[in-house]
Amino acid sequence: THTHTHTHTHTHSYTLWDLNRTWVFQAGEGVLQHYSMLLDETQERLIIGGKDILYSLNLDRVSAPHSEIHWASSEEQVEQCLMQGREKPECANYIKLIQQYNSTHLLTCGTGAFSPACAYIRVSHSMENRVFQLELEHIESGRGKSPFHPNSPTISTVSRGQLFVGLYTDYWENDAALYRLGNHGYTRTEVGDRQQLNEPKFVGSVAIPDNDDPADDKVYFFFTERVPNTEGGHKAVYSRVARVCANDHGGQRMLVNRWSSFLKARLICSVAGPNGIDTHFDELEDVFVLKKKDEKNPEIFGLFSTTSAVFKGYAVCMYNMEEIRAVFNGPFAHRERADHHWSVYEGKVPYPRPGSCASKINGGQFSSSKEYPDEVLRFVRSHPLMFQPVQPVHRRPILLDTDGRRRLTELAVDRVEAEDGHYNVLFIGTDDSVVLKVITIFNKEANTVEEVLLEELQVFKVPVPITEIIISTKRQQLYVGSEVGVAQVRVHQCGLYGSACADCCLARDPYCAWDGHTCSRYYPAGIYTKRRFRRQDVRHGNAVQQCNGLQLNGSVLEKLVYGVEKNSTLLECRPRSLQALLTWYMLKGLDMEEITT
Repeated sequence: THTHTHTHTHTHSYTLWDLNRTWVFQAGEGVLQHYSMLLDETQERLIIGGKDILYSLNLDRVSAPHSEIHWASSEEQVEQCLMQGREKPECANYIKLIQQYNSTHLLTCGTGAFSPACAYIRVSHSMENRVFQLELEHIESGRGKSPFHPNSPTISTVSRGQLFVGLYTDYWENDAALYRLGNHGYTRTEVGDRQQLNEPKFVGSVAIPDNDDPADDKVYFFFTERVPNTEGGHKAVYSRVARVCANDHGGQRMLVNRWSSFLKARLICSVAGPNGIDTHFDELEDVFVLKKKDEKNPEIFGLFSTTSAVFKGYAVCMYNMEEIRAVFNGPFAHRERADHHWSVYEGKVPYPRPGSCASKINGGQFSSSKEYPDEVLRFVRSHPLMFQPVQPVHRRPILLDTDGRRRLTELAVDRVEAEDGHYNVLFIGTDDSVVLKVITIFNKEANTVEEVLLEELQVFKVPVPITEIIISTKRQQLYVGSEVGVAQVRVHQCGLYGSACADCCLARDPYCAWDGHTCSRYYPAGIYTKRRFRRQDVRHGNAVQQCNGLQLNGSVLEKLVYGVEKNSTLLECRPRSLQALLTWYMLKGLDMEEITT
């Protein structure tokens, strides 16, 4: 068994606005109903695509003057859209895709009033003369890049000049596809093949190199899909990770313009329950890929919810690439007929292994997937599923939320170096404008995971679901999106924890340490600071040990309060952090008695 310990107290009552910690860009009403965002660190801007408009915001202050481009559908297109029986709000150009095309241009695509279109935006590198301009002469069809419907989930990533997209490609939302679009044609999933994709909800995508050979790069897609349940007949929802070779050009005679490397596996995020029955979190809500120095091995975080009608719970699971690769290199799943159970494929697996890329590291005798033998293509077409699922690190969630008070919607993660090791700081968006800042600590000996809620950040003044969190580690800022606007929030404000050593240590915030004078930003050894002064204990928050003889008494506040019997007395005090506790004692004669407040 394992336990999760929560450290939970009331939210701070001061607001981020009073603290100069947040700046908000507000868009017009309905403009950000369905939107897309791109963080462009080189151009130092945040690009937002909304309804008929694109904004370019300043990364240092999103509320500073901005540039915008109006890109609406033509009157004829709107007319046509209305004639097809669509509602007026749907008959607009909702920007669904913004990607870096090259050093001078962005590619952007929108729904175009149910007639998808793409265009290029010229951007400049010069800070003085900022260019943000739509090239109207190059507007092209957006089929396969943008969906028709404004609220259709779409994912995209760019790798070595090629665009990879997951979307519904048609008017009626029947054709779900994963696409590679490059200068040399396209590759996609098979039309109408329910074995590959069955009513997917696209969540995220990322390109990850396998080794030093670029020809072996893979692109990973994360989505949920419906799985026919053999027993009861009703469909269950499973979360998936799928993988393709970035250089996959399909076959020559078979699988023309179709993936020759598409494989998928189930992502497990579950908690062991009594009687050996696990509670599964099957609905993937968001995915975050935490890149590290070693580009080949990022950590992958998934935010999941339950599909149960009985209770709503959320979990965050973390996966490493080693486990994911092992599953894709493991046995294939096989079943005789649609109503049979899945089993391990025991037959001979053709060469080259289905799902592998045409690269030097794989023997180099095939310069392209077009040279693959037919039996390899036949096999991959009939066996897209891996038998083993992908298990999370520690075989369990790193964070659990089962109180059902609010919906959890978004996830971003920052890796922070502290005095006692590295910590993953999770920023989780909710449906009521709050971003939770949490660290999780795994205790090897006890086999437990402790969750520490560091801060609850109320980001917008009105309660709205948070629909995007982008993190800039370079700037130590979060960019948080919702339908009312985009807020920029600093990831830490150490001064809030006060100037006492004990308060700073109790806060357990890996961004912060006591520097001899006050609670301030912690920098790893040798940067900006003398080491001996800094006090920090994220793992245990042990202020006595850390601050022995250092202002410890200063942080224990004694207040004398007089009260009249049978009257109520307000015992007032505000804790410095969510980890600090307040205790009031009442003196009765010579005895001290603790009272609960």
